[in-house]
Amino acid sequence: MLRNTALTLSLIALPSLALAAPDGWSPLLEPAELAAMLEADEDIRIIHVTGDFSAGHIPGAAHSPYANWRGGPSNPGALLPELEYELEAARVGVEADLPIVLVHAGDSPTDMGAAARVYWTLKSLGVQDLALLNGGFAAWQEAQLPVSTTPTEIEETGFMAEWRDDWYISTREVEALVASGEARLLDSRPEGFFQGLAWSIARPGTIRSAENLEFGDFFEGNRMVSPDRAGEIAEAKDLTDAPITVSFCNTGHWAALNWFALSELAGIENTRLYAESMAEYAIHSAELDNEPSRIAYLWRSTRRWVEGFF
Repeated sequence: MLRNTALTLSLIALPSLALAAPDGWSPLLEPAELAAMLEADEDIRIIHVTGDFSAGHIPGAAHSPYANWRGGPSNPGALLPELEYELEAARVGVEADLPIVLVHAGDSPTDMGAAARVYWTLKSLGVQDLALLNGGFAAWQEAQLPVSTTPTEIEETGFMAEWRDDWYISTREVEALVASGEARLLDSRPEGFFQGLAWSIARPGTIRSAENLEFGDFFEGNRMVSPDRAGEIAEAKDLTDAPITVSFCNTGHWAALNWFALSELAGIENTRLYAESMAEYAIHSAELDNEPSRIAYLWRSTRRWVEGFF
């Protein structure tokens, strides 16, 4: 108790040491913007989550493989225990008040989903200033900005997670919203998944009453659209007035892109990510929209098995 009191008094006596985000900070940074901030010697932690880190990375960056932020094979979208997230974040130098930029390889919009999912996780864990590098490391290289192959020595921090459910929604809550009809449910997958013509880890079909908003709608090539353009897309698709918006896909990967575009770029309040998505929902729910008949389902499953043999 005396130790806690002394700590409290010291915090009162000293000015705040919290780091402010650099001028021009945005949830979506272009390579030139990030380079200018680094050139100005801003204190920023850069974390690569996909790509061959040893072959090249932004100088001073840390490496935190996407797999370290995901669940197991049966449900990759499932949340890990909070302590596991905390330990990984501390290992790569994360602090709650230190600006963080997440970098993907830049191979495709799907690849950017890894960075978006880690962004969502860190925000939920209490990190204050986060950004994605638009176009990823490929865009950084295309801009002919500095690249390093030297391993980065990152000092582990004492990061303490404070998980918030503000941007998360559980399977039970989704089921309740389906029953009440009080939410806008957005299936982020390509149309074939939404229509029940394709599937991967889950049963074919979609959550009842869901609409299809493909994650690719927020991209121009491998670059995500600007905040203004994200807002225009949301307005055009009438996505701004729901009391709650839920983004889902198969395992919460593509859905993280729609969540990011709507919540962080377009500024649509109460946008949630259904992290476990169809991989979990299809197990718990007896009814889906666009689910093929049992005979068609068995035929397609058999055909996929046979095709995989040859």
